Amino acid sequence: MSKIAIIIGSLREGSYNRRLAEALTRLPAAQGHDFTFAQIGALPLYNQDDDDDQAEPVMALKALVSGSDGVLFVTPEYNRSIPGVLKNALDHASRPYGQSAWAGKPAGITGVSIGAIGTALAQQHLRNILAYLDMPTLGAPEAFLQWKDGLLNDDGTVGAQSSEFLNGWMQAFWTT
Repeated sequence: MSKIAIIIGSLREGSYNRRLAEALTRLPAAQGHDFTFAQIGALPLYNQDDDDDQAEPVMALKALVSGSDGVLFVTPEYNRSIPGVLKNALDHASRPYGQSAWAGKPAGITGVSIGAIGTALAQQHLRNILAYLDMPTLGAPEAFLQWKDGLLNDDGTVGAQSSEFLNGWMQAFWTT
């Protein structure tokens, strides 16, 4: 069984991306994997002065990532980039220098928004960051999703029109 950390780039209670992440864990391709959702809302703003005495939420994030076999990022797009809370989490778990929890962890990136191009630009920015953090990242297929009727069913599962694609995307992630 693989342990997968899920990092959601939105703190909103009714986040489309949280709902998508939860639905992904219920796909057939997710069976046999153990998913843990990271809590990034309590992280303080990154300050290098704190590297020698990291806060408990930072240590918990680093422990989760370090103990995982891979990381699934599910993020919205804010102003054509990643949300600040996600960048803050990436910075915290990569520090102090030389003690990154991200290094070598396979990554998958997806996200959903109401726009037609989904989260394409946020995903590209995130790919640039993950490349520097030494995270092998699933390149294809890419999953830029638009939130619309039928994406998810009322019970929180992936809808019929997207199920085959997203199940295939999850299978591709396992081979990253």
